[in-house]
Amino acid sequence: MPYKSPNLNPYAESWIGTLKRECLNKFICFGEDHLRHILKEYVEFYNTVRPHSSLDRPIDYEPTITEGKVVCDSRLSGLLKHYYRRKAA
Repeated sequence: MPYKSPNLNPYAESWIGTLKRECLNKFICFGEDHLRHILKEYVEFYNTVRPHSSLDRPIDYEPTITEGKVVCDSRLSGLLKHYYRRKAA
């Protein structure tokens, strides 16, 4: 494929766009270490928690636990939040 072709790598371009919109546009990075920390946190959130069909967790995902305290897992100073139920004791 020719250089700068619009179909060169749509999956990578889509992921970079998601990363920019959901994370990087909301921060001012103060050095390479800060940027690496932000990227590490976002990638971990994206691959483990964020609902999307590639992880077999679509947005209308039904949780298996229906009783217990609702807990908020917050990352990157509250930019990324995930709510889940802690198992009832």
